[in-house]
Amino acid sequence: MHSNRGLARRNCLETMNCSWGTELWDQFDNLEKYTQWGIEFVERYTKFVKERSEIELSYAKQIRNLSKKYQPKKNSREEEEYKYTSCRAFLMTLNELNDYAGQHEVIAESLSSQIISELTRYIQELKAERKAHFHDGRRAQQHIENSWKQLESSKRRFERDCKEADRAQHYFDKMDADINVTKADVEKVSKRCSLKAKQQAQMRHQIADDSKNEYLAYLQKFNKDQHEHYYTLIPHIFQRIQEMEERRIERIGESMRCYAEVERKVLPIVSKCLDGMTKAAESIEPKMDTKQVVETFKSGFEPPGDVEFEDYSVSMKRAVSESSFLNARGESRRRSRSKLWPLIKRNKLMSLLASPRQPPPPPPTSPSPEGLANGPHSPQQPKEPLSQRLNDFMSSKHKMQCLRSLKRGLSLKLGTGQEDYSHLPPEQRRKKLQAKFNDISKDIQKEMDQRDALTKMKEVYIKNPHMGDPNSVDPRLEEVQQSIEKLQLEAHKYEGWLTDVERKLLEKGSTQRRQSAHFDSQGNTPNSCAQNRESPDGSYTEDPSTETVQFKSRSTEFDDEFDDEDPLPTIGTCKALYPFEGQNEGTIPMAEGEMLYVIEEDKGDGWTRVRRNEDEEGYVPTSYIKLCFDANSKGAMTYI
Repeated sequence: MHSNRGLARRNCLETMNCSWGTELWDQFDNLEKYTQWGIEFVERYTKFVKERSEIELSYAKQIRNLSKKYQPKKNSREEEEYKYTSCRAFLMTLNELNDYAGQHEVIAESLSSQIISELTRYIQELKAERKAHFHDGRRAQQHIENSWKQLESSKRRFERDCKEADRAQHYFDKMDADINVTKADVEKVSKRCSLKAKQQAQMRHQIADDSKNEYLAYLQKFNKDQHEHYYTLIPHIFQRIQEMEERRIERIGESMRCYAEVERKVLPIVSKCLDGMTKAAESIEPKMDTKQVVETFKSGFEPPGDVEFEDYSVSMKRAVSESSFLNARGESRRRSRSKLWPLIKRNKLMSLLASPRQPPPPPPTSPSPEGLANGPHSPQQPKEPLSQRLNDFMSSKHKMQCLRSLKRGLSLKLGTGQEDYSHLPPEQRRKKLQAKFNDISKDIQKEMDQRDALTKMKEVYIKNPHMGDPNSVDPRLEEVQQSIEKLQLEAHKYEGWLTDVERKLLEKGSTQRRQSAHFDSQGNTPNSCAQNRESPDGSYTEDPSTETVQFKSRSTEFDDEFDDEDPLPTIGTCKALYPFEGQNEGTIPMAEGEMLYVIEEDKGDGWTRVRRNEDEEGYVPTSYIKLCFDANSKGAMTYI
């Protein structure tokens, strides 16, 4: 058993220690082909690594483009979405993916610098070394071939000379043994020929001996050259070729190990990228996101209260005065408005804003009865059934207030909001003001830091005049100081608005708590929440805390008006020069000679805003009236 293992070990060692010079002494051509194949294999492996590097670069580029494609764009709505944890986690994933792409670029660069360039240079060296080795082999082979040719040539010459000597000796023997020649004259001739043949035979034998000696010399030389060729030169050359080939194979192995190490080196960073993605996924908090939705869209309003039952079956038991009738009519309109809001479509409400702004009709040429009968008409606009149903409702005082609310909503939709964010719901307005105030505070701090730096620079210039002129800093200091003062004014303005909003929110909260406690004690449900309704286009009325809760004397109900703005003050009066039908939304009719109050002058569009009484106001053509402004507001001005 042990002897078999020792034999196997010895065979293995013998196999490992085999030499091409002794084992492959006669395989010169095959070794040449094999080494050429070895170089081609190195080139093929180099090409493989190069293509892998290109794939890594292409993959990294695609990953980076993918990450860049889904990155939030600056000043876009997508940037606002990243206040949610899921969106922030997605952003973290994109950043980690970008780092992940960077690691693939590192792989490509390492493969190119550590393998591709090195193997390319090594292939050139390998080709030159192989060429030198086989050149030496061919030269040794050529030398042994030349020695063999010389040996063959001397051998053939020795063979030829031996044959010639044999023929000469055979001829001499024949002449000497000829017994048929007996005559005297023939004898003399025969003796001369015999002597000549003898001399020729001797000469041929001498030449044959010389050829033999030469052949022996070449034979010894060839044997010596052959022994040196197969036991010294060829083994040495083949040994160098074998060492070259072993270095080539070892270099391939090192390149393959480097190929794996390049990938292994980036694995920790890739693992960190994947861990970052995992942490990003774990950072998602559904509760926080849903809470953020509340913080984003919370208006601060209260849900609307119950709609009261209006009993029209009870007959009037007492006569009412004109004023009480008007108050009742206004009360009915106010209550009905909350029921009409949900029915108004957005496109109808948009038309309400646009209709008063159409070009006014031209005035009549003369105030004759014919001219009045066929006189000017307000701009005609196709009316839809729902618009006709709302005509009476929108022609009251509440119409203008609704229009104001709609304008606030439209400014919110179209991105033309006011500076104080009064077009937003209270809670959203508070957040916007707080964010704006914080931004201005940061800008102030930056400017103050810059001012301090400039002040220090000026002090350095004063102490070291050679470094610069101190007066050169003054213009910049003055500019920074002006910027600070401007920002401080802005901050004070926004701080005032923010304080006012927070105060109103606190007052509203305390009022609602008192109302809730009161109605809980009375066992009734408060009805003032109707003032907080959302308009159909998604906008909101102004701060409802400016409205006071009024209890009705007989029904103990809350006033649910949208009157969140004070009525516009009267700035003058006007007299109607011509009758005006006011068939379009936003306008009111007037009779010739009627006196009206002016609450908003013409803005250049040909319309003037007037009020008939407490509950009815609208637009009339400026060319149809004679204006008289109060001296304390606009001065005496007359438009005819």
